[in-house]
Amino acid sequence: GLSSWDVLTVAAALGARAPVPRPPRVIDTVLVYHELRVMARKLKNVTVTLDEDAARWARVEAAKRDTSVSRFLGELLRERMVQGDDYRAARDRYFAQEPRIHRRDGRPLPTRDELHHREGRGDAR
Repeated sequence: GLSSWDVLTVAAALGARAPVPRPPRVIDTVLVYHELRVMARKLKNVTVTLDEDAARWARVEAAKRDTSVSRFLGELLRERMVQGDDYRAARDRYFAQEPRIHRRDGRPLPTRDELHHREGRGDAR
């Protein structure tokens, strides 16, 4: 029997107006790499709208890390969240201390000019 490719090729040779399709592509399915990832937490889909420059930057940075834009943005946001948590924890530890003057050996606190390295500049900032 004739394949659909043969029929269309003959029809085109006889002057048929139908477009002649290209030969079918051969897809090699023998070696297929599958990466399995075990998710320790459930992920939530979120739609994000970015301006063109931010989207381009995100695509480039994700490609540099060999990951998807979605995963890259998720990791970026998680890092910011952890940093914020770390900051809040440090702030809470600081304010949990008894109030005291932070200096050693009973020395006087530095002057404003000393703190801002303004000795002899004569600025009135």
